[in-house]
Amino acid sequence: MFNKILIANRGEIACRVIKTARRMGIRTVAVYSEADANARHVRMADEAVLLGPAAARESYLVADKIVDACKRTGAQAVHPGYGFLSENAGFADALAANGIAFIGPPASAIRAMGSKSEAKKLMGKAAVPLTPGYHGDDQTPALLHKEADAIGYPVLIKAAAGGGGKGMRLVEKSEDFPDALASCKREAISSFGDDHVLIEKYITKPRHIEIQVFADTLGNCVYLFERDCSVQRRHQKVLEEAPAPGMTLERRRQMGEAAVAAAKAVGYVGAGTVEFIANQDGSFYFMEMNTRLQVEHPVTEMITGQDLVEWQLRVAAGQPLPLAQEQLQLRGHALEARIYAEDANKGFLPSTGRLVRLSPPAESLNVRVDTGVEEADEITPFYDPMIAKLIVWDEHRDAALARMRKALADYQVAGVTTNIDFLSRLVACPAFAGADLDTGLIERQKEFLFPATQAVPRDALLVATVGELLWEQHEAKQAAKTSGDPHSPWHARDGWRMNLSAARMIGFRDGDSLIEALVRYQGDKWQITINGQTTLARGKKLEGDRFAVELDDRRLMASVVAVDEKRSIFLNGSTYSLLRDDPLHLVEAGGAQGGGLTAPMPGKVVALLAQPGQKVDKGAPLLILEAMKMEHTITAPAAGTVKAFCYAAGEQVADGAALVEFEGE
Repeated sequence: MFNKILIANRGEIACRVIKTARRMGIRTVAVYSEADANARHVRMADEAVLLGPAAARESYLVADKIVDACKRTGAQAVHPGYGFLSENAGFADALAANGIAFIGPPASAIRAMGSKSEAKKLMGKAAVPLTPGYHGDDQTPALLHKEADAIGYPVLIKAAAGGGGKGMRLVEKSEDFPDALASCKREAISSFGDDHVLIEKYITKPRHIEIQVFADTLGNCVYLFERDCSVQRRHQKVLEEAPAPGMTLERRRQMGEAAVAAAKAVGYVGAGTVEFIANQDGSFYFMEMNTRLQVEHPVTEMITGQDLVEWQLRVAAGQPLPLAQEQLQLRGHALEARIYAEDANKGFLPSTGRLVRLSPPAESLNVRVDTGVEEADEITPFYDPMIAKLIVWDEHRDAALARMRKALADYQVAGVTTNIDFLSRLVACPAFAGADLDTGLIERQKEFLFPATQAVPRDALLVATVGELLWEQHEAKQAAKTSGDPHSPWHARDGWRMNLSAARMIGFRDGDSLIEALVRYQGDKWQITINGQTTLARGKKLEGDRFAVELDDRRLMASVVAVDEKRSIFLNGSTYSLLRDDPLHLVEAGGAQGGGLTAPMPGKVVALLAQPGQKVDKGAPLLILEAMKMEHTITAPAAGTVKAFCYAAGEQVADGAALVEFEGE
C-alpha cells in the first residue's frame, strides 16, 4: 500500500479522499491555486503545494506542475478525483513515465471511452445496446444537419469529449439545429479543447440509470448495483438515488452484466460508471462511460456498506477487489442532493460570496455531509459552486425521503443564495415522491417546483423584528461592559420614557415592497404592529444568531443572520431574505441595470449576437457570457435598439459590469 498520495483536485472530493486516506494511515498532499490558499482541503491535508493562479488552466489543469509536486513531496500515487485531469489520458501517461501510480484506469481505457463516438463503436462490438445516432468523424455542419434530419427530431447534440452535462444541446426542430450546433461546439472547445460532436435520437421521457463497476489488475470485475440519476437540469444531475425505483432483479442483472462487458471491452481497472439511457418500458441503451469516481458515489457506498475510495487505493496498489460479485449485498435506500450556491428561481444562476452562516444537519448513520467548505469560506467565481453533497439512508425509499426532507430543513446557509428551498420542494413533489421519474421531471413539474414569488410570511417578519431588537440589546450590554459606568441606565435598550411608552419604526424591504413594523415597548415585551395587525412578542437571544421568540401564545425557535443590510431568517425549515431599510439611504434609479443588461457574475464575453444600431424584440439574444463553466445568454429586456456593446468577444467582465447600451421603444 502507498505511504503518501497526492490529490490532484479540490473541494469536497479532495476532502473525501483525505478522510479515507487518513483512516488507512496514508499521508496526503493537497494541491491548490492562489484562490484556494485557505481552502478546506488544504487545511485537511498533511502537506500542500501551490500550483499557480486561480484559473484552472494555469493551476489544476497543468499536468507538469502536478508531476513536479509529486516529485517534490515524494507522493507515490495521484488520486485525480473527478473533473479536471481525472479523465485525461495524457496525464495518466505522464505519471506512468515518472514512476507515479495513477489511482484510476489505464490511459488506454481513458482514451477508448474519452471519445463518445469511439466508445459507441467499441460497445457495439461488445454487444452493449446502443441508441440510434451519428458517431462519425465528418464534422461538416451541413452533414451533421443532414444526419440530424435523417435521425428525426428531437435529437441531442453531444460533445464527443464531454461530461458533466456540458457540451450538450437538445434540438426540437430542424431550423434550430445550426445555432444549437454552434453553441455546443463553442462550449465543447472551451471546456474540453475538442469540438467534435455526435448526434443521437433523444428518447422521450427517458430515465438516466448508471451502473457502478469496479475492476482490478487481476482480471476481476464486478458491478455494485445501480443509481437513478434522472432528476436533472441542463443535463446536470441534481438529485440521485440508489437503488433505482422499480428496478427488477432481472433488469438489474442485465444492466450490471452489460456494464461489466463494457468495462472488460476496454481492459478497465479501478472505479468506473457505465451510464445508460432507459425507456419507461425498461429497455436501455449505452450512453457513455465515466472513467473515474462519480460525484454521486456516496449513495452506492450507503447501500453496500463499502468505501469506494478505499477500493480505489487497494486496486491501484495491485491488490485484488475486496469482494466478489456474489458477496456484494444491497441494503436499504439512499438519496443524494447537491447543495449549490445558485438561484433556482433565476435559471439556476450561480451565486458567489462568503459563507457567513454554514450549519449543516448533524451527521449520523443515516445522514452524511460531504463538503469542501466551512463557515467563513468563500464561494468564488473560478470553480463549480457546489457547497456540499447531502446524503441520507434508510431501510426503504419513503423513510429515506422523510430523512432528506428533515435534513434539508435543518441545513442553514447565509451569505450566498442556495438551491436548498428548491431541493426541499423537489423531494416533496408528488411526482418525485411517487417515483414517476424521467430526465424531464423538473420541466414537467415546473409549476410545483417554481411557484410564483410569495411575500415573506408574517411570522418571519415578526422574527426579523425581534431579532433586530434583541441584537440591539446584546450590543448595548457588550458596550456597557467596556464603558466607564457599566451600570448606567443610558446603556439600556428598554424603550423607557418618563410619562408614556416609547414607540419606534423598524423597516425592511422584501423585493420592491417596504414593510414597516411599529414597535411599542411594554416592559420585557414588545407590541409589534405590521400591516395593521398587532402581536405581543418577547424574545431571548441564545448562542450565536439563534433566538427563542414568543409571539402571543406561540413559541418559535429561529435564527437571523445579518450581513450589512441583508437579513437571512431561518424559520420552520425555510429561509427568507429581507433587507434592513435605512430611510437615510438614497438609491439612484435608472442606468443599465434597469434593463437587466449587466453581468450577473465575473465572466468572459464569448459571442455578440446582435449589431450596434440593430432593432430587436423583447427576449432577443444579445450576447453570450461564459461564467463558472456555463454559458449565460443576455437577452433584450424589451423591444428596442442595441446602441452599443461595452465589451468585445473574448474580453473579461466584472460582476455587475454594464454589458450593453440599450434603448427601449
